[in-house]
Amino acid sequence: MLLMASSGFGIAQMAAAHPGSLWEFIKPQFAHQEWQGCSLWDLIQPAFMFMVGVAAPFSCMKRRGRGESFIGMAWHALARSVLLVALGVMLATHAGDKHTVFVFTNVLAQIGLGYFFLFILSRMGWEYLVSAIILILAGYTWFFINHPLPTQEQVAAIAGMKGAENAVLHGFPGHWSIHTNAAADFDRWFLNKLPQAAPFQYNSGGYQTLNFIPALATMLGGAVTGDFLIRGLQSEKRKCALLLAAGLVLVLFGTGLDLKILPVIGAKFDHLTVLPVVKRIWTPSWVILSGGWVLVMLSIFHWLVEVAGMRRLVFPLVVVGTNSIMIYLLHSLCGGWIRENLHKHLPESAFVPGWEPVLERCGVLFVLWLVCFWLYRQKAFLKL
Repeated sequence: MLLMASSGFGIAQMAAAHPGSLWEFIKPQFAHQEWQGCSLWDLIQPAFMFMVGVAAPFSCMKRRGRGESFIGMAWHALARSVLLVALGVMLATHAGDKHTVFVFTNVLAQIGLGYFFLFILSRMGWEYLVSAIILILAGYTWFFINHPLPTQEQVAAIAGMKGAENAVLHGFPGHWSIHTNAAADFDRWFLNKLPQAAPFQYNSGGYQTLNFIPALATMLGGAVTGDFLIRGLQSEKRKCALLLAAGLVLVLFGTGLDLKILPVIGAKFDHLTVLPVVKRIWTPSWVILSGGWVLVMLSIFHWLVEVAGMRRLVFPLVVVGTNSIMIYLLHSLCGGWIRENLHKHLPESAFVPGWEPVLERCGVLFVLWLVCFWLYRQKAFLKL
């Protein structure tokens, strides 16, 4: 959430102003990959969704401890799902839109679409959760593979579309090309069943509604991890080691699926990618790779807090984590307004020439953190 609220710390703007500098070197880590691949910035959403899954077993245990029934918890989960989807649609509808924009690719809508299923499955044992993850990833892969590869005419038709320049894959990976994949065709059918100001043709970034299905596997992976943290009999050091080992295995496996294989049996298999890593359509290999990186990060933070006892070091993260949806909404709705007011009310000397992009975004981040800190002190937490 801190990374998201930073708007990239102005690194992209600094890179544009200083070509060939360190800014340009680190810029790719603070922007989404155009299509295939992974960056630090790409890991924000899967980390958020994974932690929603981690929290599910803790939430269920707490509610059962209060004596809540399954029906009561199910109604609460369903209401939360509907509210999250509604908030996602609200954020997708901008000030200039005259009508509601019905798209469901926003992170809140994606969590909402899968949350009720997460609640139902997270009440089962880890064996059922792992089985559900495997079935989801295998089924979603089958869904894409059984969709026809794009024809030359279709590839030519999307050539001029925004974002399509480096997102058309060739050969077998073509099943996961932008705008021509199975999920894109589903959206052209489904979204046009809803009221739209103009017929829906494609999402410029290639994001799709059905992303919530493999994203559910990400949340279920979090639920497995949460169950492990609750019930694990190992010491905290051993938990950290197991989390790190599992994360590294998943990172290697996901990377292996995305690697281009050298020619083995003739040119027919030249540069064959088994399953491309594409965050924008949440491919199964992306679930595996991003889940691995999140586990690595979780193991590090778990060690810092539970083993090394560095709670003060992570306190700034706790302030944001306890109101993560609040800072997400504030950044989405008020980020630009805060930046404008910083310029209005601070002296010009506060914005050192040449460093304006960094200072502006860090200023917005600091204001948002202060709001969350005040809410934390008041014990006021936005809960859905």
